[in-house]
Amino acid sequence: TGGIFGGNFTETTAGEMFSTSKQTLTWVPDSFFSSLLSGRISTLKDETGAIFIDRDPSLFAPILNFLRTKELHPRSIDVHLLMHEAEFYGITPLVRKLQLCDELDRSSCGTVLFNGYLPPPGDQPRLPKSAQRGRPTGTGEAQQHHAPQPGQLWHFEQGADPGMVRIICGHHNWIALAYAQFVVCYRVKESSGWQLVFTSPRLDWVIDRVALNAKVMGGSLGDNDKMVAVASGTEIILWSICADGNGNEIGVFSLNVPVEALFFVGNQLIATSHTGKVGVWNAVTKHWQNQDVVPINSYDTAGSFLILGCNNGSIYYIDVQKFPLRMKDNDLLVTELYRDPSEDAITALSVYLTPKTSDSGNWIEIAYGTSSGTVRVIVQHPETVGSGPQLFQTFSVHRSPVTKIMLSEKHLISVCADNNHVRTWTVTRFRGMISTQPGSTPLTSFKILSLEDIDGHGGCSAGTEIGPYGERDDQQVFIQRVVPDTDKLYVRLSSNGKRVCEVRSVDGTSITAFMVHECEGSSRIGSRPRRYLFSGHGNGSIQMWDLTTAMEIAGKVDIKALGGPTEEELLELLDQCDLALTRTPDMSPAASLTHTSTPRTSTCRYILLTHEHHYILDRFMFS
Repeated sequence: TGGIFGGNFTETTAGEMFSTSKQTLTWVPDSFFSSLLSGRISTLKDETGAIFIDRDPSLFAPILNFLRTKELHPRSIDVHLLMHEAEFYGITPLVRKLQLCDELDRSSCGTVLFNGYLPPPGDQPRLPKSAQRGRPTGTGEAQQHHAPQPGQLWHFEQGADPGMVRIICGHHNWIALAYAQFVVCYRVKESSGWQLVFTSPRLDWVIDRVALNAKVMGGSLGDNDKMVAVASGTEIILWSICADGNGNEIGVFSLNVPVEALFFVGNQLIATSHTGKVGVWNAVTKHWQNQDVVPINSYDTAGSFLILGCNNGSIYYIDVQKFPLRMKDNDLLVTELYRDPSEDAITALSVYLTPKTSDSGNWIEIAYGTSSGTVRVIVQHPETVGSGPQLFQTFSVHRSPVTKIMLSEKHLISVCADNNHVRTWTVTRFRGMISTQPGSTPLTSFKILSLEDIDGHGGCSAGTEIGPYGERDDQQVFIQRVVPDTDKLYVRLSSNGKRVCEVRSVDGTSITAFMVHECEGSSRIGSRPRRYLFSGHGNGSIQMWDLTTAMEIAGKVDIKALGGPTEEELLELLDQCDLALTRTPDMSPAASLTHTSTPRTSTCRYILLTHEHHYILDRFMFS
């Protein structure tokens, strides 16, 4: 695609030729062309002396025009594509101009939705050498903790790199951020903004799960109800956070099998594992209890109840607040609530408690998905508690296992393992209760494509859940991160997939974790919580985005059919990603264990023939 012929420079790509002078091509020092014509880059020539360059001729034309005239007409070109080409050719003056064009609509202060920036925590405490803990090997009881003795201080690592943010979780006006080996907590006040209130000691193992409890109405612990817990492998560490921001280690507990979910139900800390284990720490008795159940595929909570969906087709419940124990064997009281008619594994669960409709209490509505792709809705009337839930509706629209399900006031939303394929229905209610007339009717179908790291080193899957996020009496959203190494997220309505907004890192860093959370913000009467998107980044920072404003703006304009990334946006994102190191989402627990840490890749050579019968080789990596 480039050659010297008759004193002129000629470029041919896919049969298209350009001619210019050597002087025009080489006035920019240390460029691709100066290296090419000096012989530092090997060339492929035809019988006429034309040199082949394997690049797009449509993008070479404006580059050649710039080399001739030093002028640029950005309105007629794609700035991003041309900047990529200019960087390849090493045309530094053109690259700088294109960067300025690209940055016209970008700012380190973000867009109107940008709400705040929390810099990476600088100095992290490390347990004293005399008290450092290896990976605990507990028996289920609280282990001896290593809090500083009187006069003994935590050691600080000055300027230590915190690494990337792995997980973000929120509760009331608090958020907890998990880095690889420590966790930090922030709280927000309307007058003073976000403040760092707790930093855990740096552990010597990697955190996989984090849970936060910042407020329980009418709780028995008073001001001591603020707790944060982390898990790695089979072990869990629980801290209480005091009003002054200091933390005390409550204990170290073991589930004895890998912890796959960690969360609070009220003041009770819960850990579950797919293998069929449930661990409960009771805030009143300070007792940790492990319980064997059949293998667990899904869970949800309703009040003080923990609802478990299991692989034998049954839905079980545990009242963790009452912490009932069988007198004979000291086991938690696990009760079967319902069994699927086909006895398929219950792979997703969503419990919706209706507003109180009588003195007897609430209706209980449960939507669940199965390993065969079936979606079912069951209901239990408060007057018929003894008879168990009744099957209400069944949908057989998914052909892959259901991975997520959400039943809210207005919508039923399900996601299956086929690249996060979403099906949604509108829900009809009468006096708050789900109604059969006309019942749940189909609304839309779309996908939330989100590629994942094949070996997990780039992030933690617990920190990149697509959702849906939000209160169940309001419109919920999905968060779409298309490729692992990207600075862009798409926010989409969970009911129809339409795009609410897109957010882009204000400092260009990759987004490694995200979460949507509502904060009260103000104590004034009548003030409503505001919804925020929190994004964690590869440099350890947190960036915040105002989704309440985004939803209001989206509600005022016709967002039409625009959903996730367009084909052009998708291809641009995929160009930045090595597809050999990614996989499409597959949430089934068994399948997730089959991926090895060393991906197998192969190289394919694509051959393009020009009309002069010359060929060009291009390499693509694929898995």
